[in-house]
Amino acid sequence: MKLITGETRLYGILADPIHHVQTPQRMNEHFAALGHDGVLVPLHAGADTLARVVDGLRGLRNLGGIIVTVPHKTAIVELCDEVSDSARLIGAANVVRREADGRLVGHMLDGEGFVGGLRANGIEPRGRSAYLAGAGGAANAIAFALVQAGVSRLTIANRTRAKADDLKQRLAQLDPAAQVAVGTPDPSGHDLVVNATSLGLREGDALPLDTARLTPDQVVCEVIMQPRETALLLAAQQRGCRVHYGAPMLAAQIALMAQFLGVRGPTAVA
Repeated sequence: MKLITGETRLYGILADPIHHVQTPQRMNEHFAALGHDGVLVPLHAGADTLARVVDGLRGLRNLGGIIVTVPHKTAIVELCDEVSDSARLIGAANVVRREADGRLVGHMLDGEGFVGGLRANGIEPRGRSAYLAGAGGAANAIAFALVQAGVSRLTIANRTRAKADDLKQRLAQLDPAAQVAVGTPDPSGHDLVVNATSLGLREGDALPLDTARLTPDQVVCEVIMQPRETALLLAAQQRGCRVHYGAPMLAAQIALMAQFLGVRGPTAVA
């Protein structure tokens, strides 16, 4: 067990629920590999207390920053003193650095992590069509990253159509030539099918899309890491699809998150 002293730098991950998070394990391995005297711990806060919790974190002088996950990625933007241009355009952040004066600076790495995870597993999004379920914080980041990665077209499907329409408009600001459409629960006709909702996190959740329309030529991707085998991925495998798990998205982000939090070194945990 790591020896924690008064010199140890603190970091946290904010989530609700908290049981599924895997970032503490991976980030603490990364800190150890870098020889960094820091520890990242889970912080369970609901939407009703998020603002108070974040305000309290400002006062912790030995806090390096926080990772932010479901369902707080959108709300955290307005609780930061500053966010990156990309996070502002996306409308969400998943990593927040605490400056020495207590100011909080946010950034979004989900999209970079998702595309990096695809490529690390031999899946190149450039030139492929993509179907994206969701229009929340992670979905926004992934949509921007997929467009930047050069997908041939992107279809966004969300229970609240207004959110999908809004995301489509903001993607047009990034790339006016991007082929973006608002779709239905039907994912057919796309090369990549991505669940960027939280559906699948809890047992008994509804499926995020119509799995009966999946075909064996499609790659079905998750952002959920725990459980590893979500109902969507199990259904996709039954339809003969290749599946891409949620963990590679985090693995691709660990070093990037650490760097944003001011932790740098020559070594990264694979």
